[in-house]
Amino acid sequence: MEPVSTEQVAALRRFNRYFTRRIGVLDDHYLGQDRPLGEARLLFEIGEGVPLRELRSRLGLDAGYLSRMTKALRAQGMVRLSVHPGDSRLRMIELTPAGRAEVEEQNRRADALAAGLLDALDADRREQLIEAMATSQRLLRLAAITVEPVDGAAPDARACLEAYAADIHTRFPEGFDRRDLVAPEEVSGTAGAFFVAYEEGRPVGCGALRRLEPGVGEIRHVWVHPAARRLGLARRILAALEDAAASRGLTVVRLDTHRALTEAQAMYRASGYTEIPPYVDHVYADHWFEKRLPAGG
Repeated sequence: MEPVSTEQVAALRRFNRYFTRRIGVLDDHYLGQDRPLGEARLLFEIGEGVPLRELRSRLGLDAGYLSRMTKALRAQGMVRLSVHPGDSRLRMIELTPAGRAEVEEQNRRADALAAGLLDALDADRREQLIEAMATSQRLLRLAAITVEPVDGAAPDARACLEAYAADIHTRFPEGFDRRDLVAPEEVSGTAGAFFVAYEEGRPVGCGALRRLEPGVGEIRHVWVHPAARRLGLARRILAALEDAAASRGLTVVRLDTHRALTEAQAMYRASGYTEIPPYVDHVYADHWFEKRLPAGG
């Protein structure tokens, strides 16, 4: 991957400065209300009620900063705190009637601001702007997702595999037997690797690598949660698995896929994989692929 250029960094920062100024983020009275953006966004995200822990993770807030904002909003009668009815360890935050009224007004003003911006453009340019923002959001989401190695027995690894199994069970005409999932010892330590993709602290994808024979590895269970698809995340997971294979001295990686997974077949071909004859007798395999890794990883 090519390094980020100084021009690219400057362009992103320039856009950030313009956009934040244009929508009034720098004003202590966001949208003309007597509230800074941080508190206004917190009220919006609370919605119908949410655990404080989840709110902190979703917004990426420091615990102390969230606590101070919560205390201020509570003193103003905007929110109330309670204990989760099903788990006494969780503290819940919800809007009061006054808080709901303020969020309704916030939404009205935000809609008016957005409509005012779009109204200055003709229909074609509006569509161009909306499409550009959708592309920006997709790429920013992908950039913010991390792909991290975890032990094959880790709870997040097994949870992703369970979700993968449930997903493809509905897609394969013959269903899917969970006994076909890789065992933790196959994808841990020197035997292999397991990667989990995280978005805002939540697992949204996975992939596994295991050693088949000297110099040859096998990639298994590349999966992305439906909510994180069409971002390019599967390719990132695949690249992480290839890097892990190369770092273990493997020069070839192989994989197989089911005939129903047409999008996976297209991705593998686009990522440099070549279709080969069957290398293993696998009940769910209809296509087999191989890729030779560059010397030195």
